[in-house]
Parts: sequence; C-alpha cells; structure tokens
Amino acid sequence: MSTPAGRARPVPPAVLALRRLPNPRLTGIGAGLFAAAAMFVLACADWLLFDGSAVVFGVLFLPVSALTAFWVRPADLVTAPISVPIAFAVGIIPVSGGTGGFGGRMMAVVTALAVHAGWLYGGTLVAGLIATVRKVRLMRARQRRMLLAAQTARAGGQHQPQSPRAAGQTPRAAGQASRAAGQAPRAAAQSPRAAGQAPRRRQR
Repeated sequence: MSTPAGRARPVPPAVLALRRLPNPRLTGIGAGLFAAAAMFVLACADWLLFDGSAVVFGVLFLPVSALTAFWVRPADLVTAPISVPIAFAVGIIPVSGGTGGFGGRMMAVVTALAVHAGWLYGGTLVAGLIATVRKVRLMRARQRRMLLAAQTARAGGQHQPQSPRAAGQTPRAAGQASRAAGQAPRAAAQSPRAAGQAPRRRQR
C-alpha cells in the first residue's frame, strides 16, 4: 500500500527513541577513553552487585561497544574496533579476581580474557559492523554530493550564452569591421584621383 505524495511516512517509535539519545562526536582517543572508563565502572558495579559475574559483564560490554562505534566521529571510525578490546581488558580487571600481588592479578586477567573471549569477539564484531555501515553510508552520501555538484555545473555551463573570452572578442571584431568600413570611402576617393592623373601622362 503506497502512501499519498503529500503525506510523509510515519517514523517508527524505535527510530524516534534513538533520535532523542545524545549524539556526541568523539575523537579516536576520546572514544577509547569513554569505552575503557565505562567498562571499568560497570565492572565495579558488577563486582559489588553480582559478585563479578562474567555473563553480566559480557552483556554490558555489547551496548558499550555499540555506543563507542556510534559516537566516534567519521574521521576516526577505524579506531572503534581497536579501542573496544582494550576497554574490555581494562574493565575485566575488577571481576577477574586473583591473589598474590601484581603477578597473580595479571595471570587472572589473562585467564579471564581467554575464558571470556566470546564476549570480546562479539563486542568487537558489533563495533566493526556499525563502523563499516557508517563508513559505507558516508561514502554514498559523498558520491551523491559530487554527482549533484557535477550536474549543477554542467547545467550552468549550458545556460551560459558565451564564454568571457568570446564576449571580450566581440567588441574587438566590431572595431575591426568599423575600421574596414572607414577605409572603403578613402579608397573610393583615391580611385578618381588616379583616373585623372592617367590622361595627363598621355598628354606629355
């Protein structure tokens, strides 16, 4: 069923809800800092409320990855899939556990990264897909703008009557024509004079 030409299509409620959300434009470093800080805070909350549940941490990692890819500026889209795994490694420190000083905690972090790699790959895939879709849309919009600019320039060139160089040559051609018209009576006046000199030469 087609909608009338003068009536716009209704916008889905989900799209309206997404438009109401904040839409910052972060640099690559800013997006990485946001993801790392958000995951560290969420991991601390997970440790306090759910005793460091890896499932809760992994589920919270997915929307943070999506927001990082949405909020990074177009020039730094390639940094989103890179900063997200770093944020996962930073955030997993509070929930990894481990005892025995720095070495024991580092071994616990490495073990947690290996055990929960599925959540890490899932969040990285989400960020990569969103960044890829945004990049493709930006490239298509740029191509449409370039095509529209080329069509506008072509249409403007067709409506122009003559080039500035041709317009500058027109007065010059008119001046040459008037000069040639002025020399024609002079040549006509010289021809009777030459005709009068011819009989004098014959009389001599």
